[in-house]
Amino acid sequence: HRINALAWKGRNKDSRAVLLGSVAATQEAQLWSWSLAPKDRYLAEPDPAGWHEMVFVTQGVLTLRLEDGTQQIRAGEHAIFSSAQQYAYLNDSEGVTVFVRTSVM
Repeated sequence: HRINALAWKGRNKDSRAVLLGSVAATQEAQLWSWSLAPKDRYLAEPDPAGWHEMVFVTQGVLTLRLEDGTQQIRAGEHAIFSSAQQYAYLNDSEGVTVFVRTSVM
């Protein structure tokens, strides 16, 4: 679930913590560091029911293809979705795309 709530701020305006999103976890959480070269892709098999993914792009643009559509996630943006479906990560750009992926059950 998208939240985007300021959870903490420091004395300096550049010091802050923002809770981007949350999903319930019952068994496991995995933290991944990913990079996709230009024009490369990762085609995923559906996870069992109850699994979710949260991705945060740190460099480039990630194209996320889900069963109900496609979206582009730019550096500094995130997405949260059920991974109990066919999905794919694509880099349609000319530069390397880097993102953090968290898988949660």
